[in-house]
Amino acid sequence: MANGYFVSFDVVMVSLLALCLVHAWRSGGAARSWALLAGVLFGLLLEWATIQQLHAYTYGRFPLMIAGEVPVAIGIGWGVILYSAQRFSQATSLPHWLHPVLNGLLALNIDLSMDAIAIRLGFWDWGQGLDSQYFGVPYANFWAWFWVVFSFSWGLQLLADRPHWAGRWLGPLGAILVGVGGVLITNYLITFVVPRSWSSAAIALTLSAALVLVLVYRPRLHVHPVPALVFWVPFAFHLYFLVTGLLSGALLAHPFLLIVSLVMTGLVFWLHWPGLARAESDSIPNATGA
Repeated sequence: MANGYFVSFDVVMVSLLALCLVHAWRSGGAARSWALLAGVLFGLLLEWATIQQLHAYTYGRFPLMIAGEVPVAIGIGWGVILYSAQRFSQATSLPHWLHPVLNGLLALNIDLSMDAIAIRLGFWDWGQGLDSQYFGVPYANFWAWFWVVFSFSWGLQLLADRPHWAGRWLGPLGAILVGVGGVLITNYLITFVVPRSWSSAAIALTLSAALVLVLVYRPRLHVHPVPALVFWVPFAFHLYFLVTGLLSGALLAHPFLLIVSLVMTGLVFWLHWPGLARAESDSIPNATGA
């Protein structure tokens, strides 16, 4: 019998992808839709490459799998997170070069309340039990989340944000390569180069520096209209894992995780809800939506 949590997660991810595809097609046509799908392909490839490189975790048996190792829903999840984060950062007053940094931080908002619940539902297994580091989640996972989103966002911004056809159509392919390369390099650094006794401090320092860098610029949010999906994508992740965490008892057994989940959900409302008042269209002039 299929795992109900796995099936429902597949349904949620496919629904979010449909929401993003509709917006991408209406706001940027085939080019922006291709940039969105490139994010999904990137998510699938980076998961496969990371598993081959580190052998640090394994996935449960989802209904739809690639090579028997990577759930399709996980690749979709990366794609919609990347797409919604890009739409949000482009609507702020931050300079263009800081958008990938903000995108990485926005992704961490999701993972802080998701990963510890997901492993208790059997979505994936780090092989370290449920009590090590952050409730069974290695601290290096948060490092990886930041660099995954930063690397692809930077690659897309560098290569696809061009007015000519090569940028629109070849840029997303280049962003996939840049993103996977960035992930593999940063994985290698934190795993094999940084001394294990220093890794936690290096992770905390890097992520704190990223947050301070964004805050120093005192960004104004929603300077431009944002699509409704900017709110619904992160909220859907939080809502899904809040509900399943309660149904499974995972959050009740660990009240701190419940507090984190509620705080991160509240942060989504604080950051994204005001933008829904101006969510009729995405008015940013960008051929690819990079």
